[in-house]
Amino acid sequence: MSTDRVSAPAYQDLADRLREQILSGEFKPGDRLPVEPELCAMYGVSRSTVREALRVLSSERLLVTRRGVAGGSFVARPEPEHISSYLLSSLALFRDSGSVANLLEVRLLLEVPTAGLAAVRRSPEQLEALRAALFDPREGEREDLYAANRQFHKALLEAANNPLLDAVTAPVFSVLESGFDRGGVSDGHWHRVDKDHRKILAYVEAGDSLGAERAQREHLEHLRATYLLIDRERRRGDG
Repeated sequence: MSTDRVSAPAYQDLADRLREQILSGEFKPGDRLPVEPELCAMYGVSRSTVREALRVLSSERLLVTRRGVAGGSFVARPEPEHISSYLLSSLALFRDSGSVANLLEVRLLLEVPTAGLAAVRRSPEQLEALRAALFDPREGEREDLYAANRQFHKALLEAANNPLLDAVTAPVFSVLESGFDRGGVSDGHWHRVDKDHRKILAYVEAGDSLGAERAQREHLEHLRATYLLIDRERRRGDG
């Protein structure tokens, strides 16, 4: 039995080489890549190999293709929503590997300073969005409470006024929430969430960065036990 390593397809090898050039800055955002015949000559590959490699990089949102006389393959300009979409897909698989505790730790590292930034950067409109996301845990269906909770955290991220921070943090929150059994928690959970949100908002309204960070840390620590319990129950059911 041969132990020779199976070579990667030619298009994958070319995609890897082009990706490295893009990520290293050799090809910069907005740059047009050489046309297909030039790429064939430069890398010694067929036209079909070039096309498949470009398709791979386009699917990774590293390239955009434009038609017409001035068209071609261009290095994509980074957009926060593209980063967020890619992270969401990858982190969803990470959650399924039983790493909820790690995701919770990352969320703590990201969302605590986010609350501090929101306290000093929020606009009047962003404060109003935070207020609008508050809920009364004695009213509404569980689904409504869940939606309001999600909206509060989203509004807090936006109030930090850092699109990249939002793009990186939001997928972590979304992945954790996607595995959250909304009917599997007590009424006391939602009362605690409501109390925490109002405390965070009070510090953000007052422009107290340290207070907002402290309240957000306490809130996420309160949630930690609930998330871990739900995850254990989920994995026990899967087993």
